Amino acid sequence: MPPAPERRPHPLSPRYWGVHLLAVVLLAAAVMLGVWQLDAWKTKREAAVRDLTTVSAIPLAKAIGPDDPFPGQYVGQPVSFAGRWLPKSTFLVSGRERAGVEGYWVVTPVTVDGTKSAMPVVRGWTPSQSSVPAAPSGPMTLKGWLQPAEGTGEVDTDTTDDVLPQLRIADALHFVDQDLYGAYVIASDTDHGLDRAELDQLPPAPRFSAIRNLFYAIEWWFFGGFVVFMWWRWLMDDVLADPDADGEAADEGDEDDVPA
Repeated sequence: MPPAPERRPHPLSPRYWGVHLLAVVLLAAAVMLGVWQLDAWKTKREAAVRDLTTVSAIPLAKAIGPDDPFPGQYVGQPVSFAGRWLPKSTFLVSGRERAGVEGYWVVTPVTVDGTKSAMPVVRGWTPSQSSVPAAPSGPMTLKGWLQPAEGTGEVDTDTTDDVLPQLRIADALHFVDQDLYGAYVIASDTDHGLDRAELDQLPPAPRFSAIRNLFYAIEWWFFGGFVVFMWWRWLMDDVLADPDADGEAADEGDEDDVPA
């Protein structure tokens, strides 16, 4: 009497729950991460076409906290805050052009009231390192435009001076003995002895910065599709496959090996 054919467990039997659960978790994670990257792409696109420079100033604390990542919806947002100047931490940022003349931004951090962190403040523009007026000291109140930290990849080749090629927070920390906000403010009122720092002196944003989030979203969704495909292949090959068909194929192979 031939042996009874092997019966495989039902696809929803408890022995397969772990595989199903893993597939669901990976798929859900891929979908959520893709949606998150898509939302980031939409936020950056909306920020790129929205001009906040002429709206009313809001308190700095409503836009960003000392340890917060930069909120993309507040690029160029006028903010107001009070604090105390840190004149010994003043530094310059090179490569800022005004009326065809390349010069420097003069930046002095301010310890923001109610926090232990400092906000870099662009006080104005100067054509020469030798024409920088003395930094103010003491308490202050200020209004200005909030900007994200720069990060074009340009390297500071001379770390012994007080000039940076870009306003990158990691580089600015070399001049300050305390934490810095992940942003900076361009003062709306010009400091005495300096020309006004304009928003059009900002370096152009990389074109790939926003579209990169869209590519990341597509990659996550592609990964989710790959998870579904691998789960389906496993289901077809290892769970729903007909064991009799495998046995018949093996028998045919044995018959072919018998010598004539």
